[in-house]
Amino acid sequence: MTQTAVDTDEQDIAYADMWFDPACPWAWITSRWLLEVEKVRPVRVRWHVMSLSVLNEGRDIPQDYRDMLDRSWAAVRVCIAAEQRFGSEVLGPLYTALGTRFHNKKEPKTEETLRAALAEAGLPEDLAAAGASTEYDEALRASHAEAMKLVGEDVGTPVVQVGDVAFFGPVVTPAPRGEEAGKLWDGVRLVAGTEGFFELKRTRTRGPVFD
Repeated sequence: MTQTAVDTDEQDIAYADMWFDPACPWAWITSRWLLEVEKVRPVRVRWHVMSLSVLNEGRDIPQDYRDMLDRSWAAVRVCIAAEQRFGSEVLGPLYTALGTRFHNKKEPKTEETLRAALAEAGLPEDLAAAGASTEYDEALRASHAEAMKLVGEDVGTPVVQVGDVAFFGPVVTPAPRGEEAGKLWDGVRLVAGTEGFFELKRTRTRGPVFD
């Protein structure tokens, strides 16, 4: 977990819980924004796993998207296996290692890539075997269900919880940096604290930008 750069007492820390699927480019950008927020606000991020493959089970979706989801099972299974063996603290470094490879470096979602990410995160490479196993699927589905319980079924990833309120998003590209990241966080906390607030949305006019 990234240490917050803000000098503050523990009781003043705000927590942001984020559910991610390593395959999702929009979740990846949101996660990089949250790491920026840690540098400029008294915030710590706690990471959790959800699955676009689980979310879209039984849905009528294009075949190319279905094929992508089929290839995405391995990474979320490996994340859950790592969490089960070593605790949730390992998810942040592992997600960073996976996401950098998948999105910034455009590496394939293969066992070799999983092993390289695990090694970078300081985790045993044998965890990569979980990607081809259903052993951890019950725990994966439970983690995913936790996110869905908070926000409902008609959303995707990322899911972010601030205090007692969770929502889909924010969806932003590229990730704001420095104080701009802090300002977006301030806005998110403001709407999260507004009774009865549910949604802000507009059509995306650009694809994900990784920097």
